[in-house]
Amino acid sequence: MKWQNGGSAGNNVAKRDVVVIGASAGGVEALSTLMRALPADLPASVLVVLHVPADGMSVLPRILSRAGPLPACHATDGQPIELGMIYVAPPDRHLTLERGQIRLTRGPRENGHRPSVDPLFRSASRHYGPRVVSVVLSGSGDDGTAGMVVVRRSGGVGIAQEPKDAICSSMPVHACEVARADYCLPAAEMGELIGRLVQEEVEDVEPIDPQHGLPVPDEIRAEYQYTEQGVDPPSISGFTCPECGGRLWEIQEPEMVRYRCRVGHGYSPDSLLTSNSEALEGALWAALNALEEHASLTRRLARDAHSRSHQLTATRFEERAAATEHQATILRRLLQTDQYSSSESILGSAGDADDASMTHASRNISRPLPNAHGH
Repeated sequence: MKWQNGGSAGNNVAKRDVVVIGASAGGVEALSTLMRALPADLPASVLVVLHVPADGMSVLPRILSRAGPLPACHATDGQPIELGMIYVAPPDRHLTLERGQIRLTRGPRENGHRPSVDPLFRSASRHYGPRVVSVVLSGSGDDGTAGMVVVRRSGGVGIAQEPKDAICSSMPVHACEVARADYCLPAAEMGELIGRLVQEEVEDVEPIDPQHGLPVPDEIRAEYQYTEQGVDPPSISGFTCPECGGRLWEIQEPEMVRYRCRVGHGYSPDSLLTSNSEALEGALWAALNALEEHASLTRRLARDAHSRSHQLTATRFEERAAATEHQATILRRLLQTDQYSSSESILGSAGDADDASMTHASRNISRPLPNAHGH
């Protein structure tokens, strides 16, 4: 099918012919269910981001081609987009859109992922405005929420999988609750809905320069300045980027707060907490290593003092070694417990286990959800 690329500069009537989909954990099943229900003559292009390991091999296009009537392929940089095709983000590349073509980049990770859902949603909104239908399926975290906010502000539509229908409900919950998705329904019912939405006519503003997108409101223009032009947001958060250590700027919006560092790593609240917790765990394992090494050194010094008949010195070293070993034991028990999964559980367990010892150890370390099918 030929791609509807608009007419001359000015206002034109177009259809909602750009469908962008994001998923993570549990997303393959949800995507397969959705693709199975799409019409074979769908007059839209479908672009998919599924979180996959950077060094992994993705067979998602093969799975989706078998699941439904539309052919799927891995997207390539500069590839023209056609109606009735499914384009899948390859591993370790952000999938974004320009007017009429695909762009793949190795830009900074967003929400801890590359590919990430938010860059796809933002770029689609930037270049196609109300022609965009955004879909968030099963997944952990909140990737896609900020992108859906931008899509809906630009006149596009937001659809989220009913959380009870998702294997992993976190991404759909955030899309429904924070981004205020227009529809919240099971994956099996999305194909029929999308088939109706892509028949709707909307006003399309043809950009004079396709690379710079459509005229947009001030708050959306600011978003592109932050994400694509390297402009620093006005407010510094006081936190550091978990990935590069740079300072994070805070972007306050009516729907949510977001964070971005100078080089472009971006975080929504849930993804920042997750990344920060991972960094915290790494720091705690490093602290455990430092405590065990300190205890080993002190034991060696005690043995050396004994060999030289320096009994008072040896006793002092043994007492210090015992105290450090006790602290290391507490920290190892906390890191290995089944209840450990976040900073909250660490801090809570620390208080229950031995608050005084953990405090001393730390000093030794030098450093309403929608239920209906709409709103």
